Parts: sequence; structure tokens; C-alpha cells
Amino acid sequence: MLAIVLRGRFGPICDHCVKRTLENLQRQGISSFPRRHKILRLSDVALQRSNRMYSMQAWHIRLSPPGSQLNRLYSRRMFHILMTPISPRTPTILLATNFREMSSIGRLAMKFTKLLKLRYLILTGAIGGGVAANTKYQDLKQYFPDLSWMKEYVPESESVEKFMSAFRNAAKRIQMPETDWLKAKYLTQKAALADWLEEKTQSSSGDLGSTLMEGLGLKQELQVVDGSLPDADLPMTAGAVFGGGSRSAVDSKSDPAGKARIDQIQNEMMAVQARYQKEIERLEQDNKELRKQLLLKEMKTGKKRVMKKSLIDLYSDVLDELSVYDSSYNTHDNLPRVVVIGDQSSGKTSVLEMLVQARIFPRGSGEMMTRAPVMVTMSEGPYHTAKFKDSNREFDLTKESDLAALRREVELRMTASVKKGQTVSNECISMIVKGPGLQRMVLVDLPGIISTVTTGMASDTKESISKMCRSFMENPNAIILCIQDGSLDAERSNVTNLVSQMDPTGKRTIFVLTKVDLAESNLYNPDRIKSILEGKLFPMKALGYFAVVTGRGNTSDSISNIKEYEDKFFRNSRLFKDGVLKPTQMTTGNLSMAVSDIFWKMVRETVEQQADAFKATRFNLETEWKNTFPGIRELDRDELFEKAKGEILDEVVNLSQVTPKQWEDTFYKKLWDKNSTFVIENIYLPSAQAENAGTFNTSIDIKLKQWADVQLPKRCVEVGWDTLHDEFQKLVERDKEKRHHDDIYDQLKLAVIELAKQKHSWDAKAEDSLRVIQLNVLEDRSVTDKQQWDQAIKFMEDTLKDKVKQAEEVIKKLLGPTTFEQWTQWKGLTEENRNRVATKNELDKIISSQPQHSSHLVPDELTTVRKNLQNQGIEVTNDFIRETWYHTFRKHFFQKSMNKAQECKKGFYYYQSGFADTGLDCHDIVLFWRLQRMHQVTSNALRQQVVNNEARRLERIIKDSLEEIGDDKDHLTKLLTGRRVQLAEEMKRVRQIQDKLEEFIHALNKEK
Repeated sequence: MLAIVLRGRFGPICDHCVKRTLENLQRQGISSFPRRHKILRLSDVALQRSNRMYSMQAWHIRLSPPGSQLNRLYSRRMFHILMTPISPRTPTILLATNFREMSSIGRLAMKFTKLLKLRYLILTGAIGGGVAANTKYQDLKQYFPDLSWMKEYVPESESVEKFMSAFRNAAKRIQMPETDWLKAKYLTQKAALADWLEEKTQSSSGDLGSTLMEGLGLKQELQVVDGSLPDADLPMTAGAVFGGGSRSAVDSKSDPAGKARIDQIQNEMMAVQARYQKEIERLEQDNKELRKQLLLKEMKTGKKRVMKKSLIDLYSDVLDELSVYDSSYNTHDNLPRVVVIGDQSSGKTSVLEMLVQARIFPRGSGEMMTRAPVMVTMSEGPYHTAKFKDSNREFDLTKESDLAALRREVELRMTASVKKGQTVSNECISMIVKGPGLQRMVLVDLPGIISTVTTGMASDTKESISKMCRSFMENPNAIILCIQDGSLDAERSNVTNLVSQMDPTGKRTIFVLTKVDLAESNLYNPDRIKSILEGKLFPMKALGYFAVVTGRGNTSDSISNIKEYEDKFFRNSRLFKDGVLKPTQMTTGNLSMAVSDIFWKMVRETVEQQADAFKATRFNLETEWKNTFPGIRELDRDELFEKAKGEILDEVVNLSQVTPKQWEDTFYKKLWDKNSTFVIENIYLPSAQAENAGTFNTSIDIKLKQWADVQLPKRCVEVGWDTLHDEFQKLVERDKEKRHHDDIYDQLKLAVIELAKQKHSWDAKAEDSLRVIQLNVLEDRSVTDKQQWDQAIKFMEDTLKDKVKQAEEVIKKLLGPTTFEQWTQWKGLTEENRNRVATKNELDKIISSQPQHSSHLVPDELTTVRKNLQNQGIEVTNDFIRETWYHTFRKHFFQKSMNKAQECKKGFYYYQSGFADTGLDCHDIVLFWRLQRMHQVTSNALRQQVVNNEARRLERIIKDSLEEIGDDKDHLTKLLTGRRVQLAEEMKRVRQIQDKLEEFIHALNKEK
């Protein structure tokens, strides 16, 4: 409700209107303005509003007289009045005392209406803009990726709500211990200590300075107690809570009563801490169980959730790639690792086992067990398991049998990596350990540093271990975990000097003092241990100093037992109570968290630089390739091997394209080349010396059967084996004639052919099969038609021509150059040549006089020839004459046999009649027909064996040979070599490393 009442003198008409308005108000029961009305008086001194009075500075407006220059401000002032908040439940009345005030109100009303119009415009624009935005969103929605596939990987709302409900119920059941009793106890003790301090100060008449210092120390202790409680996630002690524990202990000796009160407070604070610690451990255990359930949860459909690699797994993959690259190209990367280094038997391996929460390494008493670097990648997982990078077997670290098997496997791998004559190895063994609550980091366990080389060790063992440790610590981003045995004298340490040389500033070193329990019980010296943990005793600096207990000397203790013993020891330790040890310096749990934090801090600071370095390396390598090998694809050694493998297997398949006629012709030619010498020298020539045809045929049958039983099948198999491999090699080498032949594969192909020849053997049953076939063919002496007869004659003539040619070449070499050659080529005869010529002339006389002479000279003939030569002044031996006769007779015999073949060309019909009363002897033709027929049948049998069996067997052998060469990386490197291969290999490695680095950096930034 808005009522406007005007006051003032505006003329008789206005007075009449005002009177009527007031009368109407009075008739309606409004005789005066109630206090709940808002009254805005423009001429009064103050403004009344909702029973509250506001000063003139806030609400009063004085109207200027007519003609004043401030008239323009009336509307502005009145606008502010109208814009003041007006309650909708409380009516507001504006009072105007004159005409000017009434006109001001009117102008303000008009502007107010304009303001309302502007509001409607803004509201309308907002609605229209929303509609336009919605339309634009619908248009753009079609370009968004379809994410409906994620529904099957996202848990249902009911499952999430059920899990959250269970989590809230568990949180409600958690009750922290009450602290009101502690506060009351503290106030009582504080008052008692304050009274004691006052009495001590007043009664002290001696050393005032010591009394004041003692009081100051107690006041500082009170201030610590009066403050907030310490952080519950650290194992607290009274010494830690009371700051200067050692000083308090010294001061309290002066007053037994004060010491007792302080001890009482310490015990109460330790009890409180124990209660908090138990509650925290229970919460941590519940958290592990919940995380385990989340990691193991699967969808109701039975599909396993596709888990991406964790950040530490990605980083471990990068380190593995870099390790291979560094060893191949003799470089060193600068990515962070935690290098665990210490003297032998200092507890270095035990510290690592406490970090991974499992006894995974072989152990020995006083002997060297770590003989090779072991890189352990720690990450979180639902189950406590371990596996090697190159193996799929997982070891369950909760089972003692699997732990024993894992330790044996580690020991076997270390032993296998050590070369003959050496004690340690540089070959790194990679292992992944997962489990609930494990800190994510990568640790490298190195062999312990030794002082003396003992019997059974290589002479350079000490230098090899030192060199290995230096190579790992030379990495400027490597975190050095320096392990020092606390039970031994500090002067006996070797590792501290080495670490101080590699990291003199201590910016990446963490010092760990082991066996603190033995140090306390045997060599208890608080000042010395304190100086060690403050970095004042050893000539080295470190980021942090820790004291741990990693066992009681019993190798059968489990990790849980060792942790329980460690917690119990530090809780009751004199070093802790006396303030030598700080809470953050104790236990392997604090050590693990500190190392993990430093590790990831170092990773985040350095991984970008390493990625940039590999980008530059990749650019340089790609530029070199473009300039050196333009137009050639970048194929690394494995890709080149796969390409060559495909080409070789294609050539094996091409063996099936060789026609049967080609196989048989090749087999026939090679069979006769291999057997012709034996047949002529051992069968034909001896049998031809027979007196008649019957004897000749009988001798031929006997010799052929002996030959077929013993030698012939084996020789034929050898011919088949040689022919098969020769044909395959021809197909492989045929690629050299092509225009775009790539000679980089030549050595590999030849190696595959040679290896296949060594492995391939013909079927053992083939010889027996050939023997039966050949015997049957050789027993057949019936030539069925004229065509076969003519083929046998031609076969005989061709064979004898070759033999005559061979004999002539040998005789020519023995006789020396002819007269024409002597004149034209300026060659002369030697003494031996002259003797050969004279001897041959004498032997020709014997042959001409006896054309049917046997193949051997009788003694009388030898004597006659020698005497004739002596008469000519030539002295030769009988062996000289026999050698000349051998070649001379062979030439004569082959020529005579050729003449016989010419005579038998028309003797086929005489052969069919048995050569009766013809005087024609053509039994030589039958022999060559039998030989020819046998070789044809054998060629056909070998062809069938190749097509049906041996080609497939050769293909399998070649595949096995290729696999064997592919598995032998060293051999493959020798076969596929050159700058082209090396450059492609290096580019491949650099790209893989860069891709893994970028993937890791992306995941790292996403986690940030």
C-alpha cells in the first residue's frame, strides 16, 4: 500500500481536495498515522521509519527555496529516498509540504516508471539470451563425443549410495579419545609447577642464573604443553613434546621432586599418544581395506574394469627403456632413482625389504649376497605381489612358499648374470612389487661396498663395485639412500666417504642409521649418536637423517614382527626419552614417506628437462636420416628382419611353381653327373674287357646289382638334397637381378640358407624306396621300341663324347703345347713333355697293332717300351709309362665304343632277333638304355618326394632357422648392420623413450 499525503498551501482548490481526503481517511478509521507506517517527511529535521530514527546525513533532505541552483538535486535526493528498501507488509506514506515538493515527487515517480521499464527490458533480454544459448548448445551437442560407453564402467548409483552409507556408518563408529581429563590434569600440574617455580626462585640464594635458566626451561615446557597437541600421525614421545628433552633431564637432577613430576607428565603424554596411535593404525587399516575393495570391484556383467597404468608403472617403463638405450649407446640418463648404497652387511637390503614390506632378497650371514643391481618398482595394489619385468609369473608375498621361490629366482638371476671369472655383474634385474599402502617409487639395490677382496672373489671385485656405485650416483638427479651400520664404529665406514665425493653438498642424500637397537644396548653414547643424526660426525651432508631397526638378527622373522619390534623399541628407547631421537627421524614408515616425497619432487623438477633433451636428439637423428638416406623408409633391425623373413618365405612358396619337367630334367642331369664316372670306370670299362657277350652281360648284372644295393640310393638322395637347396638358392638370388634390389638383406638370406642346409635331412625311408625301384629297373634288359633304342644310342654317344674330350684335355696337358702353339704363343716343351710325347708314340704303336688290347700293359710290353725309349736317349720309369697308357687307352676305348654305337643305330631289329648270325655286338647299347631308364625313374621318384614331403619340411626348417636367428640378437646384429640400421635403431629407441616420457608427463600433470 502506498499513500501520498500532501501538505502545504497550494490554493483553495488544493485545500478543498486535501480536506476531502482527510475526511475520507477519518471515515475509514484512520485518524492518525500509526507507528508501523513508514513516514518520509521532506521538510522535517529527521526521518521516521519503522519505529527507528535515522540522522539527517542518512535520510533527511532539505528542499531549497525557489530560484536556488540546487533545485536539480531535488529529484536525485528524492530518488535515493524512494530507492530505500520498503517492506511490502508495512504501508509507506510520503508527505509533501508545498508545491515544489509535490512536483519533485512527481518527477521522481516518472523516473521510477522508467526504471521499471528498464528492468523489464533486462528481464526480457535475459530470457531471450537463455533461449538462444539453449539453441546454440543443442547445435553444438552433436559435435560432442558419445560417452554412453562409460556407463558400463561407472558403478550404479545404488552401489555408490550403499558404499557411502557404509562409509558414513563406519565414520560414526569412530570415536576419538576424550581430552577433558587431560586438560584438567594439565591445569593441576601447571598450578603445582608454578608454585614450585615461585618457591624455587624465592628460596634460591646461590646461583641465580642457573635458577632462572631452569625456570625458563620449565616455562618453555609449560608453553608447549599449553599449546595444541602434536600431530597424531607421528610417533610422539615425551622428549619430542617437551622440546629440549636432554636439557630438562639435566635440570631435573637438581630436584628429585620436580623430576618425578616431569616423569609423570611424560608417562601420561606417552599413554595419550599410544591411544591416538592405535586409533590411527585402525583407521589406516580400514582405509587399506576400502581401497582394496575399490581396486577389486568388478561390474555385474562380469567384465573386468580396464585399469590404466599407474604413474609409477609409467615411470618404471621409462626407466627400462632408458636402461636399454644407455647400455646400447653408452650414455646415461638423468631421471631420478633411489640408489640404495652401503657397506656390506650394513642392513642395506633389510631396509629395502622393510620399504617393500616383504623378505624378497636372498640372505646370508656375513657373505656377499647382492651380486647385481636390482631395480624395484614399488606401487600400490590390492594384493601384495611381486613379478619380474620379463616374466608373467606373480609371486604372492603373503605366502612363505612364494617368498622362498622368489628369493631362489633372484639368486639364480644374479648368478646367471655374472660372467665367468667375475664376482659382480652390471646387468640390472627389474622387479615390480605391488601392495596396499606401499609408497610409489623406484629403488635400486646395489652390491655392498667391501674393504678387502677375499678368497673366491675376482681380483677386481672391489674396484668393480665402486665403479658400479659411482655410475649410479653420477646421475645428478639420483637420490642416494646412504645406509650406515649403527652398531659399528663410525671410523670403519667406507660408504660415507664415497657418498661425500659424489654429493658434497648433500642435496640429494638421505642418511639412514641401521641397527640402532644394538647401538643403544652395546655402544650407548647419546652424544655420539646425536652428532651422527645431526650430520656432525661424518664428513658428509644430507637432506635428512633417519634411525631404523630392521630386525633382531633372526632371518625367519616376518616383516610384521620386525615392525612391531621396531615400534616397541623406539617407544621405550632411552635415545627417544632423552631427546636424542626426534619423532620424524624414527621408523622405516617415516623413512619411506620421506624418500617418496623427495623422489616425486625430484621427478617433477627434472622430467621436463629430460624430455626436451630427447626431443633435440630425435630432431638431429631425423635430420641425419633425411640427408643420408633420402627416399628410404626408416626400418629398424626388427622391421628389416621381418621384411627379409617375408621375402625368404615367399621364395619357399615359389618352389611349388617349378614344373615337374623342370624338376625331373634337373634331377636327371645331376644324377648322371654324379654317377657317370663310377659307372664308366668301375662297371663299363672292366666289363668291356670280356671275351664274349655272355660274360659281358653277366659282369654288368653283377656290378649293377652291387652298385644299386650299396651306393646308388644314397647318392641319389644326396643329389635330391643338393638339387632342392640349389633351386631354393637360385630363387633367393634371383632378387639380385631386380632393379630395386636392396643388398642389406644379402648376408641374412645366405645365413638362412646355410643354417637350413645344416638342419635339413632327407627322409630316411627314401633310400629304401629308391633301392627297390632301381633294382627292378636295372634288371629289365628288354628295349621295347625303336625310339628307346635311338635314345639309348644318343645317350651313349653324348656320354662317350664327353669322356673322349676329357681324355684329350688330359693328354694335351701332359704332352705340352703343339708346334703351332709354340710358334704363335711363344711356348716351349719341357723335358717331361718331350718324354710324354715319345712315350705316347710308342704306346700308339701297341694300340694300332692290337686294337682289342686290354686296359693294362703286361710286363713284357713295359720292357719293350722302355728299351725303345732308351734307344732314343729317354729314360722313364714304369709308372710314367703306365700313367701315359691310362689316358691313351681311355681315349682309344671311348672312340672305339663310339664307333660301335654308330654301327648299332640300325641294329634294333637284329637286337630283337638276338643278334643271331649277324656278327653285330650291341650289348653296350642295352647297358646304356638300362642306365638311362634307371635315372629317369629315379628322377621321377625324387620329384615326387620333393613335392610331397621335402619342400614342406624345408619350409618348416627355414621358419625355424629364421626364428633362431631372430632370437639371437647378437647374430642378427652381425647380419643386419651398417649406419642405416644403426641410425634407424637409435631413432626407434629415442621415439619410444620420448613417447613414454610424454605419456608419463601427461599423467603427472593430470595428477597435479
